[in-house]
Amino acid sequence: MTVSFGMKLSLPLLLLLAFSAAAQKPFDPVPFVNPFIGTGGHGHTFPGATAPFGLVQLSPDTRTSMMDWDACSGYHNSDSIIYGFSHTHLSGTGVPDYCDLLLMPFVGKTVLDNKQYASPFSKKNELAEAGYYKVLLDKHNIEAELTATTRTGIHQYNYPKDGTHKLLIDLRHRDEVLDSEVNITSDNEISGYRISKAWAAEQHVYFVIQFSRDIKQSELYLNEDMIKATAARGKSVVCALDFGESRKPLVVRVGISGTSIEGARKNLEAEAKNFDFDRYKENVQALWRKQLSKITVEDGSNDQKTTFYTALYHTMIAPNIWNDVDGQYRGRDNKIHQADGHDVYTVFSLWDTYRAANPLFTILEPARTNDFIQTFLRQYEQGGLLPIWELSGNETDCMIGNHAIPVIYDAWIKGIRGYDANLALEAMAKSAKQDRLGLKYYRERGFVPSDKEAESVSKTLEYAFDDWCIGRMAGQMGRQEISREYTRRAQYWKNLFDPSTGFFRAKNNATWYSPFDPREVNFNFTEANAWQYRFAVAQDMNTLMDWLGGPTGFAGELDKMFSDTSRTTGRQQADITGLIGQYAHGNEPSHHVAYLYNFAGQPWKTQQRVRQIMDEYYGNRPDGLSGNEDCGQMSAWLVFSAMGFYPVTPGETQYVIGTPWFEKITIKPDDKTPAFTITAPGVSAQRYYVQGAKLNNENWTRSWVPHQYLKAGGTLAFTMGEKPTTWATEPAMCPSTRIKDATFVPVPFVKTGSRAFRGAQEVALGCADTSAVIHFTLNGNEPSNMSLRYDKPIKIESNVQLRMMALHNNNQSLKAEAQFTRINTNLKVLRYANAYNPQYTARGDEALINGLRGGSDFRTGDWQGFEGVDLDVVIDLGVPTTLNRVSIGFLQDENAWIFYPVEVRYEVSDDGMTFRPLGKTTNPIAQDTKGTLVRDFSVEGGGIKVRYLRVVGKSAGMCPAWHKGAGFKCWIFADEVVVE
Repeated sequence: MTVSFGMKLSLPLLLLLAFSAAAQKPFDPVPFVNPFIGTGGHGHTFPGATAPFGLVQLSPDTRTSMMDWDACSGYHNSDSIIYGFSHTHLSGTGVPDYCDLLLMPFVGKTVLDNKQYASPFSKKNELAEAGYYKVLLDKHNIEAELTATTRTGIHQYNYPKDGTHKLLIDLRHRDEVLDSEVNITSDNEISGYRISKAWAAEQHVYFVIQFSRDIKQSELYLNEDMIKATAARGKSVVCALDFGESRKPLVVRVGISGTSIEGARKNLEAEAKNFDFDRYKENVQALWRKQLSKITVEDGSNDQKTTFYTALYHTMIAPNIWNDVDGQYRGRDNKIHQADGHDVYTVFSLWDTYRAANPLFTILEPARTNDFIQTFLRQYEQGGLLPIWELSGNETDCMIGNHAIPVIYDAWIKGIRGYDANLALEAMAKSAKQDRLGLKYYRERGFVPSDKEAESVSKTLEYAFDDWCIGRMAGQMGRQEISREYTRRAQYWKNLFDPSTGFFRAKNNATWYSPFDPREVNFNFTEANAWQYRFAVAQDMNTLMDWLGGPTGFAGELDKMFSDTSRTTGRQQADITGLIGQYAHGNEPSHHVAYLYNFAGQPWKTQQRVRQIMDEYYGNRPDGLSGNEDCGQMSAWLVFSAMGFYPVTPGETQYVIGTPWFEKITIKPDDKTPAFTITAPGVSAQRYYVQGAKLNNENWTRSWVPHQYLKAGGTLAFTMGEKPTTWATEPAMCPSTRIKDATFVPVPFVKTGSRAFRGAQEVALGCADTSAVIHFTLNGNEPSNMSLRYDKPIKIESNVQLRMMALHNNNQSLKAEAQFTRINTNLKVLRYANAYNPQYTARGDEALINGLRGGSDFRTGDWQGFEGVDLDVVIDLGVPTTLNRVSIGFLQDENAWIFYPVEVRYEVSDDGMTFRPLGKTTNPIAQDTKGTLVRDFSVEGGGIKVRYLRVVGKSAGMCPAWHKGAGFKCWIFADEVVVE
């Protein structure tokens, strides 16, 4: 409409025009981002400024201890002091790293102690938005503002009127520094680098920093001594710059790179050409506006929208761009490479993100997903394997599984294929064929034994899912031999299913780990217990449902999980949070479970639980996450669930329906992609049950929706109500995953029978396939269908090597074997002066005298652990016994805070009460010796005859001052007293 300047408009018309203009104004999601969500509790997020998927995360650091679990991002909302502003931060991880290149403005004399240069601050003077952070530093009344581009951090400091304006650049901050350097290159520029070690073994950060005002004076400190130079290099470098007095703010622009100082300079020159702080803020918020507008929500409260858009924001922080503007990047081989036709990324928290964050990227970020996979393949070419948990070009090997594999397959099946698929399949198969991390045993035995590898149950289940992805992709590429091999391996989950309990259990010596408590948190599982991994068979859920009693029994077991006590037993595990019964929303293994009722034809129970989790475990507050954000996974669950569906099985093109959180939500990733809209008129905290649905105006009676509909655009319209209905309850309407392979036979197991026994015992065998026939040998020979057929428990009275296999319809399982050792000694444990820790029991008192030795991994359950106290045990030899030599084994793993005893003292007694010295031996191994060590501490017995033996392993008590655990109790780990 065109209006001349002389035209007069009536008030109603003016109001109508104003209302029309407001109605046409596009929705702006940026005001609905609250970066403080997740900075409290155990969310481990940071509130500072970053661009979408940016290399720079410029944020305040309020914690410096690498031993403080809630310091992983460098910031916690409960803190009241700031040490400065650093340029790299991890979003919601469970291990600390980053916080590189700390800047801190100050006034007055330079001090190097961070406790002295740190400043108090007040929460009322702190502000965070998408791409922007501001705080008032109370110590010198300095207002600090931060914003960012993709590869640069922009600071603006408003100093008080009086006093010179100074800036500290501390290269010592947080991580262990391997090397660092700073150069004063001109009147308004410095450059340098820092190479550090923390979670990443060797992290490189190069920088160029430019200032809006000239440097008046500079101070360089090396090893805390001021030096007269324009450059300093070493492990302890600090630079203090004086910019004089001015009424103008100091603007600082910082370019960083993982390749070189020159790379940092190129990034700075390309992305930060001026000192207009407000323009940078506007630009980065425009980037966030575009990113967040890929999903538009309507209706809902402001808190709901803020919670949702902050979740979407958190999914778009990581992975981080890794190559410089010219395409150069540091590879997995620590060499500089040139990206060819795609961007390279870093920070891949794949055990977490493969479940929902990466599937969300296939919808919102298909081009970037393609770049992620290209990055995986470059890492494979440079390092020989796909990434597990990659950080700044380093493989940390943190967490379990090979979960780049489902990320690749999920993208491939959804049509994202701008990479070499044959190379991808090769990389997937090679990564799955390694001997490390339990894979050797997994391949040979069909499961990971708990005495060979920690977290054996979780590893077996997650490897099986990865193998399913390989098998599916190979089959669709026409590689049938590979497909058959990995489809078979995808069923190895069955080898750890215990029919008597209905849970997955650890096995060693072909025998179930016992005693068994599904609530117990131990090292057989990854950050979880048997309940939380009970339904971790996303690739074969319908078979698991059959084994748990069909749809009714399966739903009943889900009910038990949610209604059980929220108390766990065993070791303390900080990650297990957000509990509803034994369901733990604060950690990833549970994330798909609420959606599983749909598989059993009871979708209303999914709707109730999903709504409960959204309302109770997400919120517009600092502790608004129930657990670690984990690089976007915790938030991706909410983004999907708020839209009304979830990717239960990455690699399947079905999204399982839950209940939408908003009346209308529209997905439109870009201008070229048609919109997909989900509507749910009247949805609320009371009206969350789905009464019916229409997909593109046609009745939709399935409790899942195919990916192709989202890709093609359209409308999914729900009718909501306050009570459950029979919608989508018929079997044909339910989602389903099933491996259709009748040739697989699970490995048989020892049902009863101890590995070490006294006298005689009966050994009972079993198989998860109750129709299978078991054949066995007792002399170590290879079993076959001609071997003894098992039909009743086997009585054994001596050392036996049992080998067995199962047959069903001429199909044969993998072989299993068990060694049984008769204890031919009268030794018994009489008493402990100090109890062993309940997390490390080695299955009871007899562990020290059962003839079975602990291995090289303290987590496998064969060692008794004592925290901060001595091992002090009295052993009854049964009868007066001549002692020629006595010994006991100990383990040292300084990285796990486990040290050899300072000394081992032996005493003897005739009555078990009054003891006299036999001898002692001191520890000859330094506490700082790296790696895992196992050693026997022995003394000569001298041929004396005694009835009782006392063994005292003297603990150091506390970790030494140089150790990362200084000030905390240390451990001693013991196993097997040997009397000769």
